[in-house]
Amino acid sequence: MLVMNHRILIVVCLFSIPLMMAGQKKFDRSQEMGLMGGTAYYIGDINPRKHFGGNLKLAGGLFYRHNPSRRISIKGSFLYGRIEASDAQSKDPWQQNRNLSFRNDVFEGSLTVEINYFDYQIGTKEFISPYLFAGLGYYSMKPQASFRGVYYELQPLGTEGQGTSEGGAKYKTTGLSAPFGVGIKLNVYSIIAINLEWGMRKTWTDYFDDVSGTYVDPALLADENGYLSAVLSDQSLEPELPTGNNAGLQRGDPGRKDWYSFATIGIAFRLGKSPTNCWNNIDFSR
Repeated sequence: MLVMNHRILIVVCLFSIPLMMAGQKKFDRSQEMGLMGGTAYYIGDINPRKHFGGNLKLAGGLFYRHNPSRRISIKGSFLYGRIEASDAQSKDPWQQNRNLSFRNDVFEGSLTVEINYFDYQIGTKEFISPYLFAGLGYYSMKPQASFRGVYYELQPLGTEGQGTSEGGAKYKTTGLSAPFGVGIKLNVYSIIAINLEWGMRKTWTDYFDDVSGTYVDPALLADENGYLSAVLSDQSLEPELPTGNNAGLQRGDPGRKDWYSFATIGIAFRLGKSPTNCWNNIDFSR
């Protein structure tokens, strides 16, 4: 019964949002466009726990925000960021010996809903508000690793046996993500605002770092996927088996999917004229 009541409440809330939006006064609606810049990182096999871990690089993008009310915003955005991490930077001896590293150029398009804690709009007395956001994204990625100073794309190489007679299909380099996070909006001029935002992205892949399962026989990889596949698959400082390789041993953890994150500061420009209504004309000093 409790689960059913929760489901009914969720359905009622979902149907109420369009009605609430339709009932807003015209002067509560506004539109914005803006730029944002910051950094990106990931949580996965090579950086399992540390937020803002790895080698932080610049990230940035564009966004458009539609505000049907002062409490609700709908934002479409496009972001790019490079994520990098290395086992050599870990304090875990097992990771240090595994000695893998990667970089990945990530492109993301997303549509999110923002809920402002307070009434907020650019150009009004309500000049600041924290907010929560959540939505749906679509990403494109390209994991790479370096060998003798040259970076090679890892997905075509099938470093865990993908594409061989003993492996499955190669993983996809595009997919859906679920962005969510927090931010704060702050007016700095009648048509300009600053946005600070941090958000995580849940994914349904374990291959942002090209590391997930077990080591594959290097002879098989070299024969069917090429020399580079074998070399980049196992870069251990010391093999764990007396055979001189790690075939069959753990390389990653397939039970934990990868996450990625963007942390940005943005500048938003209100489109159209500043709001004018009787509320803004009230003299609060009396």
